[in-house]
Amino acid sequence: MKQAKWFIHPVFIFVLSTVALAISLFLYIYWYIGVSENLNSVIRRYQLDANQFFEARTWVVILILSLLVGVILVGILIIFIYNLKTLQLYRLQHTFINNFTHELKTPVTSLKLYLETFTKHDLPREERLKYIGFMLQDVERLSANINSILNLARIERRLQEGAPTRVDLPETIQRFISDNRHIFHDCEIRVATPSGGPLFYPVITSLFEMLLMNILTNAIKYNVSEKPRIDITFERKEKSLLIHFKDNGIGIAQAERRRIFRKFYQASHEGPSPVGGSGIGLYLVQQIARLHRGKMVADSEGTGKGSVLTLILPGGVTEGGNNETE
Repeated sequence: MKQAKWFIHPVFIFVLSTVALAISLFLYIYWYIGVSENLNSVIRRYQLDANQFFEARTWVVILILSLLVGVILVGILIIFIYNLKTLQLYRLQHTFINNFTHELKTPVTSLKLYLETFTKHDLPREERLKYIGFMLQDVERLSANINSILNLARIERRLQEGAPTRVDLPETIQRFISDNRHIFHDCEIRVATPSGGPLFYPVITSLFEMLLMNILTNAIKYNVSEKPRIDITFERKEKSLLIHFKDNGIGIAQAERRRIFRKFYQASHEGPSPVGGSGIGLYLVQQIARLHRGKMVADSEGTGKGSVLTLILPGGVTEGGNNETE
């Protein structure tokens, strides 16, 4: 049964339709030229007036017919590409639903188990506090997943939270890390001091913090080192500002460096402990970067050699904190 599925594959149907249409056009032109030659022989044999048979319009008809067939082929190609993208989006959404359902079900199952333990056993205070800590972690995980969906919907509708505010980016990043130390306590995050003084840039603070949260948690999540490490550095250019987030994680394969920013996309990972996820974290990061007229790019020396995510913001930043946006 599986061997017969290629007969209904969209690519096979598209190629078959295109070949059939091209063959039909070729046969029609071949037949038309044969008829014209026979007609010319009759004209010469009986010495008739050739203009009465529209001889001069033969190639005009063929040209018009070819153009019409070309338009039909272009239309078929557009429909094919649209349907192929729709099918791809459907598969991505199906994968996202399965993975996200797992992301929700796991902490819910864990919470249920802890609550059943509380109802069946009279635990000492230390044990109760330990289990309560686990439950709080599960609640934070659930909250993070739900917030990801809400943030995705809000950003795609371009519902910005306030106007851009000119802030010192290194100081803002450092304060964000300090405020969320409970999330990053098991890893080492170093923010480099930029040369030339503070780096002031207009950002929507809530969205910029969302970008930081997704980048940092992603770097920690996809990391098998004993102590995850993230180095944040700044690079000034004439017409742009680059913020590099370098980690010592599992790295990114070359073929997936652009795909990881796609909606619902999840990179394949080798190893005994596959990492799950919703596939929208880095997509949100890219959308936030675009809302600031910038973009995100990824680089890596290969699997197991860490990765570097770079936020590219437009506008040159000068010394003393004055910036010129384009």
